[in-house]
Amino acid sequence: MKGVLFTFMDQNIAVALAIGLGTLGPGVAIGLIGKAALEAVGRNPESSSEVRTILILSIAFAEAVAIYALVVALIIKFV
Repeated sequence: MKGVLFTFMDQNIAVALAIGLGTLGPGVAIGLIGKAALEAVGRNPESSSEVRTILILSIAFAEAVAIYALVVALIIKFV
């Protein structure tokens, strides 16, 4: 019985670490991307449409990493 309880607790800790650390990086990356985009538009307002396109694409790639972390956490939890 003890082994089963510890395995269940270890699994929950692994899930928490996977989703917690897996979303920490994309969260910081999205913040830095937004900061850089605002600085770029502030320096050159005429390029706002080009910067917006690159901004949205970069945020989508960063968010994909968080979705991968969610998938890994769900695999750890249910498999």
